[in-house]
Amino acid sequence: MSVRVRYAPSPTGLQHIGGVRTALFNYLFARANGGKFILRLEDTDRTRSSEEYVKNLYDTFDWLGIRWDEGPDVGGPKGPYVQSERFGLYRQYAEKLVAAGKAYYCFCGEDRLSRMRSDAEPEEGEGAASYGYDRACRNIESAEARRRAEAGEAHVIRLKIPLEGTTKFRDLLLGEIEWKNADVSPDPVLLKSDGFPTYHLANVVDDHLMEITHVMRAQEWIPSAPMHMIMYEAFGWTPPSLCHLPMVLGSDGHKLSKRHGATAVNEFRTKGYVKEALINYVAMLGASYEDGRDLYSLEDLARLFRIDRINKAPAVFDYVKLEWFNGQYIRAKEDGELTEMLLPFAVDAGLFGAPGTRPSGGQDSLFRSAVPLVKERLSYLSEAPAKLAYLFSEPPLAPVEEFIPKKLDAPRAAELLAIAAALLPDCDLSDIPASEEKFRTKAAEAGCKLGDLMMPLRVAVTGSRVSPPLFESIRLLGLPAVLARAAKARAALAAAGSAP
Repeated sequence: MSVRVRYAPSPTGLQHIGGVRTALFNYLFARANGGKFILRLEDTDRTRSSEEYVKNLYDTFDWLGIRWDEGPDVGGPKGPYVQSERFGLYRQYAEKLVAAGKAYYCFCGEDRLSRMRSDAEPEEGEGAASYGYDRACRNIESAEARRRAEAGEAHVIRLKIPLEGTTKFRDLLLGEIEWKNADVSPDPVLLKSDGFPTYHLANVVDDHLMEITHVMRAQEWIPSAPMHMIMYEAFGWTPPSLCHLPMVLGSDGHKLSKRHGATAVNEFRTKGYVKEALINYVAMLGASYEDGRDLYSLEDLARLFRIDRINKAPAVFDYVKLEWFNGQYIRAKEDGELTEMLLPFAVDAGLFGAPGTRPSGGQDSLFRSAVPLVKERLSYLSEAPAKLAYLFSEPPLAPVEEFIPKKLDAPRAAELLAIAAALLPDCDLSDIPASEEKFRTKAAEAGCKLGDLMMPLRVAVTGSRVSPPLFESIRLLGLPAVLARAAKARAALAAAGSAP
């Protein structure tokens, strides 16, 4: 049997981590088994579906580098792959169930259903009501029901859920699951009065016609599975194998949501996560691959993925761990590739002028030379502009206390800054080790630690005690600019030292 799996999102929101994890597991399962990965857009919710969200879907997976073999944009033999383009099929199959006595026309209007819901509400202090349709139209004689429907009376089509017994199915991850039919939603609507299918009908019909062999989805869909199994039996079709994936939780044990931080993939991109880190980490949410390894390429994951390596328990989304992954992948990038990845963030942040301004020739050259200085210090791509800003414009003069090494005072800091500035013209900054040795020797002569000698100069040059490598920064800025910044800082320190 050739494996065929699908990712079938509803375009009613931005792509988020949970959806991407489902898509990724389906993709990896298909690749691991030489099968096909299919994209299907389930846009039956016409009030919430939006082209904006369709575009976001395509943009997200294009960025991640996850490609489907069949789908709305690439076609395929089982199309169309958008449910709104398949409406004729759903009515056809719903009517087949009516003809077979497995479904029926229901003429109950919204007014009656609303009254039922209202009557089912518990009195104050009672438990929650268990509301369900009372099957009022189930036993209308079939010829009479058809006559009323053909006469134009408003109606829906409902599935006949067995009144007794149980429905069983085997989950590839969770094993045998048995559900009392009395606990299944009573006679759910398959086709609405406006001719639109419900999710359940469209899902089952499409999975069958597209020859889906395995359905991998979140465990929150388990309650829908018995209804789908009943529908498959009503049609006389063999259902696909089911695998309900563990939930993704926040650190508080609740389902991952915006209150835990970023969940939409766009938010991760904006912050400066790289796609390899996100794929690697998401693939490990509830699954394992090889002992002793943390970093996997998409190709590695596809080769190693197996259902028996998926955990049954929920996975906890750890932002700290994801940050670690991101830093690892940033540092693994070639300098040229990393520069191209960082450039849009620098442009948007206004590193080269107003936000959106592209670099001039000289700025571009400086930026490319500076990227290696911050490479080892980045957790996110978005951090680079702030870390490199001192190279493109003079930073505001830091507070005086920032210049002063521990256990020293402003006059001594001014003295050390003067010593360092006087030494710089004698240093060959093309030879960083030799320059460092000169500063080490001078620090010994001045009776201070090397760090104490360097700190006032570092703050004068970069505006911060924590910065990229200082000598490399001085080389990129040029000696005149560095000495000018040092002179301003000495003046501020002198003024502070002479204040009463």
